[in-house]
Amino acid sequence: MSKERVVVIFPHPDDESFGASGTISKFRDEGVPVTYLCGTLGEMGRNMGNPVFANRETLSSFRKKELAEAAKQLDIDVEMLGYRDKTLEFEPRKQVAEHLKERIEALGATIIITHYPGYAVHPDHDALGAAVIDAVEDMPEENRPQVWMHAISNQSEQDLGKPDIVADVRPYWERKLAAIKAHLSQADGMMSLIEDHDQASEQLERLKTERFYTYKFQ
Repeated sequence: MSKERVVVIFPHPDDESFGASGTISKFRDEGVPVTYLCGTLGEMGRNMGNPVFANRETLSSFRKKELAEAAKQLDIDVEMLGYRDKTLEFEPRKQVAEHLKERIEALGATIIITHYPGYAVHPDHDALGAAVIDAVEDMPEENRPQVWMHAISNQSEQDLGKPDIVADVRPYWERKLAAIKAHLSQADGMMSLIEDHDQASEQLERLKTERFYTYKFQ
């Protein structure tokens, strides 16, 4: 039985598949339990499928089913945190941090994967990542899990330097692709890119490497 416990904390269904599913697959192959704490149902997402099969009223139910399918492909547990899409930046951060701390401690996390606030491109990403830092900072130092942070913005390396963890996830590519495809409403653009190999190379190659910064607590 592995002593490691990985908890992935992102705001939207599909963040786990695009951002960390190769790393998640590696952990699962090593027998490490992984739980995804998903912040919202992504109900305000702009993509409704191609051809369109959802609207703003129905998108949340589709995205919940898509996440369940992705979780099945990745063999992970999912817990919904129950926040509303595109509102995380307006939630009281202290309350979100307390909520996250309770779940992190209950799950016995030794590694957390989340977004790097300020370098995550979306206000929900930044807000939840910041709340994760507050939650872990509030724990006794000897009990703190490692925090691996996914930075997406173009200036990440310029400001933060090279990532601490650079994982080649080619051995897990089929599983990562299956998890991405499970998010039918969101994956059209990526699937088109993958099918058009002439355009795909750079973006596709980026998906085959997952990069994380380990957060340094003061």
